[in-house]
Amino acid sequence: MAVSERVARRVRRDFPEPGSAPEILRILGELPEIAGSSGAMFGSERLHAAIVLSARGSFSRFRAAVRLAVEDWRDSLVGADLADEDWPTRLDTEFGPVKPPAPPPPPE
Repeated sequence: MAVSERVARRVRRDFPEPGSAPEILRILGELPEIAGSSGAMFGSERLHAAIVLSARGSFSRFRAAVRLAVEDWRDSLVGADLADEDWPTRLDTEFGPVKPPAPPPPPE
């Protein structure tokens, strides 16, 4: 499952060590398989964001956040302050707004 561009951007910012960001993005992309669930939450931007926010730039905290998400993804959302109905606003604040798709080129 793909990781959103804004979460990927944040991962690259928070984990600048060579090789760290690609590994983290790989793990996030494989989260449904790691969790043994095809549930939509494991592939969601919201849960990926919760894990990245909880990690705060530390690979060991990232691993702990993944373990927590697999055990109970709701605890991950609560810990990252993404459990309430205002979670989309918090995502925009932390990761920037979702960029709209580029407009199509004008007809020739």
